[in-house]
Amino acid sequence: MKVTPEIERLTEICKEHSSLDLSLYGKYDVKRGLRDINGKGVLAGLTQVSNVKATKIEDGKEVPCAGSLSYRGYDIKELTGGFIKDKRFGFEETAYLLLFGKLPNKEELSAFSTLLADQRSLPRNFTRDVIMKAPSSDIMNALSRSVLTLYSYDKNPDDISLPNVLRQCLNLISVFPLLSVYGYQAYNHFVRGKSLYIHNPKKELSTAENILRMLRPDKKYTALEAQILDIALILHMEHGGGNNSTFTTHVVSSSGTDTYSAIAAALGSLKGPKHGGANIKVVSMVQEMQKEIKDWEDEDEVRNYLKKLLHKEAFDRRGLIYGMGHAIYSVSDPRAEVFKGFVESLAKEKGRMKDYRLYSMVERLAPEVIAEERKIYKGVSANVDFYSGFVYSMLDLPLELFTPMFAVARIVGWSAHRMEELINADKIIRPAYKNVLDPAVYVPLAER
Repeated sequence: MKVTPEIERLTEICKEHSSLDLSLYGKYDVKRGLRDINGKGVLAGLTQVSNVKATKIEDGKEVPCAGSLSYRGYDIKELTGGFIKDKRFGFEETAYLLLFGKLPNKEELSAFSTLLADQRSLPRNFTRDVIMKAPSSDIMNALSRSVLTLYSYDKNPDDISLPNVLRQCLNLISVFPLLSVYGYQAYNHFVRGKSLYIHNPKKELSTAENILRMLRPDKKYTALEAQILDIALILHMEHGGGNNSTFTTHVVSSSGTDTYSAIAAALGSLKGPKHGGANIKVVSMVQEMQKEIKDWEDEDEVRNYLKKLLHKEAFDRRGLIYGMGHAIYSVSDPRAEVFKGFVESLAKEKGRMKDYRLYSMVERLAPEVIAEERKIYKGVSANVDFYSGFVYSMLDLPLELFTPMFAVARIVGWSAHRMEELINADKIIRPAYKNVLDPAVYVPLAER
């Protein structure tokens, strides 16, 4: 059914009777978005999986500080620094840490990596019957469909005992790269008319290596490319219990539903451009900027364009500089800081230093421009999305896979939080909404 004039008329009726008086949020002290004016979230639960910190106590007052992120108590910078120093991949080790709460020794890591590798395959004919039969231009929707379909292939899908849920989560962690890449390959072939490539993963390769191997026609990649993708997956793997998709996982898991339904719900949340789709907006914004600005190294020209963005005179006219600011971080986003050092190395390898210099200039100038143009209640800095989209473009990942790559990483965090919810909670999550409509008197149909 198309959007007809009748649908538009009904929409206006819906708007008329659904629009709230926004001043009532202040009157009843309702925190919109479950955050206060400074961006601090309403406390809704407890977790041991990770911690996001952006403030400190100084002279008895809470003040902004450099952002930090820890996984099971370990600082993300130290974790990634360890992998970088040892020149090894860290996705599997970090997944173990988030799921089981401790760093594995060599034997434990080897056994866990083998466990994931052994499950890195799809049910017989699944690729043909599910992924190829109905390709979608939106790979996140294709991913959700695949996850829900896997329910039908599970002999014990509704059992939410902890061993069974862990089995399901480990399987999903293993196959998310396949579901994402194969979903894109199906779209690229059946919708766009390009060649079809379905490469099997190799058990001896890391998650990051397998993604690049399955995606590229020649299966080739450099060591730096694989290392940076591995770091990207680690940085996106987890971000506290309150982010939209993880909170969704907690909410849905608290109802007692099955793992596939819970993860599909989280995918639906992550798909939103205010959550997982933000890095696509950054890349598109910078591409538009490069078309409009004559000299990419002219600070005044770049500054003027940033002002146009805020004034809704450029790009999508939403008044936003994408990749700047975060719901929690103010002084800095530790994930962006880790990323930035690798971005320059990859830009040199790919011959894209001019692009890198523009990104760096925007990162430096945007907070100044925002502070000049708007009243802000906390600091503004580049977030992880600012550089991740640029990294993915240098890795030749298609735009359609940007958000699915986020999902490939975040499925680990969702799994850890689902286990935590099932282990500790005994109540369905059910916050309150205050009704602000006056009572109505029923009028019989003949009298209306």
